[in-house]
Amino acid sequence: MGSLARSKPSLPARSQRALPALDWRRVAYLLHVSRALDALEEKTLVPEKKVLYQFSARGHDLAQIILGLGLTERHDAVCGYYRSRPMLLALGVEIEEALGSSMARAGGYSDGRDIGVVFNYPNPHGASALPMCGGVGAQYTPTVGWAQAIEYHRTVLQDASYDHAIGVVLGGEASVATNGFWSALTIATTQKLPVLFYIEDNGYGISVPSTFQTPGADIAANLASFKNLHVISGDGTDPVTAATLIAEAQAHVRDRQGPCLLRLTVPRLQGHSFQDTQAYKSAATVEAEWARDPLPKLHDLLVPEWMEQAEWDALAQEAAEVVEAARVAAEQRPVARPETVLRHVFSEAEPQVMGGLRSAGVAMPEGSERAAPEGARINMVTAIRRTLEHELATNPRVLLFGEDIGPKGGVHAVTLGLQEKFGAGRVFDTSLSEEGIVGRAVGMALAGLMPVPEIQFRKYADPAVEQINDCGTMRWRTNNRFAAPMVLRMPVGFFKCGDPWHSQTNEVQFVHSPGWKVAVPSNAEDAVGLLRTALRGDDPVMFLEHRAMLDAAWARRPYPGDDYVIPFGRAKTTISGNRLTIVTWGAMVERCEEAARASGHSVEVIDLRTLMPWDSRAVLESVSRTHRCLIVHEDLRTAGFGAEIAAVVADEAFMELDAPVARLTMPDIPSPHNPVLLNHVVPSAERIREKIDALVEF
Repeated sequence: MGSLARSKPSLPARSQRALPALDWRRVAYLLHVSRALDALEEKTLVPEKKVLYQFSARGHDLAQIILGLGLTERHDAVCGYYRSRPMLLALGVEIEEALGSSMARAGGYSDGRDIGVVFNYPNPHGASALPMCGGVGAQYTPTVGWAQAIEYHRTVLQDASYDHAIGVVLGGEASVATNGFWSALTIATTQKLPVLFYIEDNGYGISVPSTFQTPGADIAANLASFKNLHVISGDGTDPVTAATLIAEAQAHVRDRQGPCLLRLTVPRLQGHSFQDTQAYKSAATVEAEWARDPLPKLHDLLVPEWMEQAEWDALAQEAAEVVEAARVAAEQRPVARPETVLRHVFSEAEPQVMGGLRSAGVAMPEGSERAAPEGARINMVTAIRRTLEHELATNPRVLLFGEDIGPKGGVHAVTLGLQEKFGAGRVFDTSLSEEGIVGRAVGMALAGLMPVPEIQFRKYADPAVEQINDCGTMRWRTNNRFAAPMVLRMPVGFFKCGDPWHSQTNEVQFVHSPGWKVAVPSNAEDAVGLLRTALRGDDPVMFLEHRAMLDAAWARRPYPGDDYVIPFGRAKTTISGNRLTIVTWGAMVERCEEAARASGHSVEVIDLRTLMPWDSRAVLESVSRTHRCLIVHEDLRTAGFGAEIAAVVADEAFMELDAPVARLTMPDIPSPHNPVLLNHVVPSAERIREKIDALVEF
């Protein structure tokens, strides 16, 4: 980054006044680089439409640089937001890389797939920047998950290289009003995790004053009595104050004294983004903000007491030249080849740089697709528990968590006894926050663990949808730099009765979330094979456990062995026939089999087992023989996954059909509670048989 910037590691002692221990020349250089990048984008690249989204860091930059220079441990990690480029520069991100990413050129943070300010920085040899999310507040719980993973590596896996590592999360004052912030704060303080909450308070969430985000516009004052949280507040524009407070905050967390919240007040010297004119600010407010600009404050601190004006000017000139050279190099980068944009939705042959077992060098056994049945038939609860127990025993990076999964063993008893056997470090209860459950799992997965979070019921996943979506798109939007493999277990569907809160399926929502694989086993044997495949895999998996099948007699099977695996995307023909193909999954498989046998017709029943990916080949081959297709599922009719299957059959097997493709589903209503009402709307064996008759006789 230039000779002057790297030449003298520390300033000569020209005064009796001491400065905080820091490479102040480096700070000055990076501050000039940040300002030069902002100016280049605002004056040239945005008007020329070479940068489409621009967020100036002026005013925030000095303190961020100091923060980044303090992240020196190999397993330190930081997650910021759209105004965090100065911190990235301090971590060592190359200027051309940052600028090329802003210009959406090939390479960089995302190969042009994501907005240039939505960054990531995998750094195997030093502090990494975790993949930023586009939503405000979404950075908090994954960072806390990283911090909890630090403790897991340190205490459970006994890895001393994590002894002083910390997680750092950046957010503006508006982000302290989000669910993610409060969930992360709860996790960090109840678990006393090594995480630093760094709040840059510039007084405005775009145009909304801080008084709308927290009472009195001071989150530090409001959290002063928050238990297990060290709170610090001060001026982020004064170099000595900022350096002193940041060093105090980082030392507190590194010394394992618990989490810390550091609030630094800074001015936002430009609009929220390039397009923001700040018309909502008075002229006096803007003038007062510019009076707090940290750049002249740094100059006045260093010149002439610690460096000559000529040296300051030379640093500024060097920064300008380096930024201009980076611009030339970035503009020479091509746009990524359009056909490559389809890659890296799921794991491929080349592993991601960070995240998951594979990138951590953990090789899992492939397993066997041949079942080796042993013992009596067991229910699905026992089968899932036994599989989890085996994988916990053989892979120390597997850990289970969720609401009530510890001593209680889960509301469906799936994890019963596992905490007693493996300890509370590996099987533990969580606070009541689904965003916190999934978000922390993301951070743990990024740190090379295999988290198995549980959501108690399908409807309860709704507060975690942002984290679910961000997790699924991570591999794609970072162009395979990061991924967060996990197995998210979730009970779905009715059980004896229904209701709008505990009996939802809505699996199609997860199928429509890019990057997630979705498994829906109908019986104990398939549950074992699919779960083991998921736990040894390299992608996030939604593992949906139907409540009605957990203890159903029909779903019981002998345990298929500790090596049994089922590849995703491979359906199973449970009954063979030649007059009609029924495609189904989950609890409807039993009912379809019953209806097929009672119909007196030669009906083929296909259990998809996984919906992402789904075995379209098996369905099309069957339909080409039977010439009829009926799709049965418990989810709602409109835009249910059956519509996708019907569309594929119509597109690719239309000339083979002797009857219209038919669907039998729930109507477009929530699940009713009274069993009489429920049985009226859920597809029954009788109504399936009636549909079979109608299609065969068409």
